[in-house]
Amino acid sequence: MPTSTLEAPEDHLLGSIFGDESFRPAEPQSLEETGLSPVLIEALMLKYLLQVGSASGREIAARICLPFRILEDVLLALRSRQLLVHKGQSQLSDYFYALTDAGAERARAGAKACAYVGPAPVPLDDYIVSVDAQTIRAEAIRRRELEEAFGDVSVDPATLELLGPAINSAAGMFLYGSPGNGKTTLAKRITRCFGQDIWIPQTLIEDGQFIKLYDAAFHEAVRQSDSALLKSGGHDPRWVKIRRPTVIVGGELTMDSLEIRHDAVTNVSEASLQMKSNCGCLLIDDFGRQRIEPSQLLNRWIVPLECRHDFLTLPTGKKIQVPFEQLIIFSTNLEPQDLADEAFLRRIPYKIEIGDPSIEEFRHLFETACRGQGCTYQPQAVDYLVQTHYRPHGRPLRRCHARDLLAQAANFCVFNGTALQLSPQLLDRVVKTYFTAVTGN
Repeated sequence: MPTSTLEAPEDHLLGSIFGDESFRPAEPQSLEETGLSPVLIEALMLKYLLQVGSASGREIAARICLPFRILEDVLLALRSRQLLVHKGQSQLSDYFYALTDAGAERARAGAKACAYVGPAPVPLDDYIVSVDAQTIRAEAIRRRELEEAFGDVSVDPATLELLGPAINSAAGMFLYGSPGNGKTTLAKRITRCFGQDIWIPQTLIEDGQFIKLYDAAFHEAVRQSDSALLKSGGHDPRWVKIRRPTVIVGGELTMDSLEIRHDAVTNVSEASLQMKSNCGCLLIDDFGRQRIEPSQLLNRWIVPLECRHDFLTLPTGKKIQVPFEQLIIFSTNLEPQDLADEAFLRRIPYKIEIGDPSIEEFRHLFETACRGQGCTYQPQAVDYLVQTHYRPHGRPLRRCHARDLLAQAANFCVFNGTALQLSPQLLDRVVKTYFTAVTGN
């Protein structure tokens, strides 16, 4: 493989900083600057034409995410070797291309070896540099950013005092306490504290192995306006700009999710969850309820938490070192000391208990939920709810109750064709079904 773009002139990959971006992948000006071999690029082009039959040069370039101008010579070379033919003229001095018999045979052989068709990959070394440039550890969160991130959710000020230093440490934390008090919501909001968006490659390559990194299930692409694109100039289309990721996994988590997963049929791999969450947050929700033992997961991450890098194995058997640069949050209803030993707890230095809301906060939660449902807040109805359905039964207040009870009330009113009004009678009705299902009381 040619020299990586990291060894190219510094004004290529890392030399472009626009606005508040700490990193921006510059558009490659030549095949050499992509860090990829011409053979690999040719294979992607031929396999794409095998799929679609024919396409213009610009359509091929758009599909493999490389500038058309650096592919014109490749198209010319493929045509001179009688692997491609012109099927007609396109716009802007372009042509439609199709495979010859020899080209189709070459494409089928390439697809059999590796079925991947899509954006040209980015060398692993380039990705490692990008993570280092965009790490959350480079940003110090202040009280104002934290308050803005949690501005539309109810959080006890004392809890914010604990969260701020924990987030700035980027060392990981336990959020523990009773269910229904917003631990998952808090974890999701933490990523908002970090201001800028980040760039990630859509696909990586190392040792000839394709590793898909961009995942629409976890990554939210940022669409740039035309004016922003003109101001900042072109970027490498193999990369995509996303919101800092918050990767959330719960009871479905397995040890395989923490490794590079290889599909033996397509010969294409999928990045691990840790890689997908780099430069953001990784939330292990409902920790302790997974199908794997907590000790297995914790032992797997002792070294990465200490060293900030992880070792993964490619399908070829080669070990690679990748960044481990995210804030890991364990959300659990159990006590941390019941889940982990002292050695691991030392590496997750912040343990923050999320307690039940006070009666004042409970009223505020109902007021907020009423605004969301478009009905008038009635404080006497909430007081009736607490006096009748909580205190006599020893039932604890939970932050989710206001939202859930009011949602059930709204559903009842829609079904009966009546306006939603917070009243003791309506609360009596929804409490019967809600708490029977949730607590058995």
